[in-house]
Parts: sequence; C-alpha cells; structure tokens
Amino acid sequence: MMQDYHYETELEVRDYECDIQGIVNNAVYQNYLEYCRHKFLNQTGFSFAQLHDEGIDAVVIRAELDYKYPLSPGDVFLARLKMVKKGQLRIIFEQQIVRKSDKKLIINARITTVLTRNGRPVSPEVLEEKFKKAGIVIEEE
Repeated sequence: MMQDYHYETELEVRDYECDIQGIVNNAVYQNYLEYCRHKFLNQTGFSFAQLHDEGIDAVVIRAELDYKYPLSPGDVFLARLKMVKKGQLRIIFEQQIVRKSDKKLIINARITTVLTRNGRPVSPEVLEEKFKKAGIVIEEE
C-alpha cells in the first residue's frame, strides 16, 4: 500500500459508471484518477485552468493502470497520489484507488506528464516553488 502520499480524496461509485457486468467500466478509473489530480492542484492553491492562463499546460504522455479488483455501485473509495520527478522534464503521479470499507487495493496507476509552454516541454521547476509553498516537496524518482 502507498503509505507516503501527497493527497487523498473520497468518492463513491455511481450506477451509470458501471457496465453490463455490474462493475465500474475500466475507462472510468482514469476519470477518478484525473479528478484526484485536479483536486490536489486546487488544494495547493492553483488549477489546470490557471496554469493554462499562465501559458503552461500539463499533458499526460503515458498512463499505466494495473487493475487489481473491481468496484461496484455504491462502493466508497479513496483516490490518492504522490508526485515524483523523473529526469529533467517528467512529473509522475503514482496513484492508487482503495476501497474504503476494507482497504482493498483496486488500482495501482502511474501517470506520466510533462509541462509544456507554447507546445514545447518546460522544466517542472516552474511549479516546484508553488508546491513548496504548499508544503509539498517533489522527490526525484
């Protein structure tokens, strides 16, 4: 289990997110993970819209999801994340989804992003100061 994470949020599975088998459709999990990332940014004092207005766009370049166990309608779960830097340009969100009732691991995910300005990659250093002000240090992988 991910013990050392930067952010956690609670959500509940809605009926319409499930497929004919009565479990959450695989693509929906990416929405949960993205929601967690957006809420995390809001908690630190800025948003993806604000970044875009400043000319910076965060772009997902790779999504790796390991599905461990399905969620069903009404399940309450925790989505959590930890950020790490990889190399000069990449920010990786190590994420998990865990069912709240029994702490069952549902998803392990690794979302790789880069920051761009005018379509060109820029160093994550442009955000590190903002994160430091919120008490978050982005470690090297």
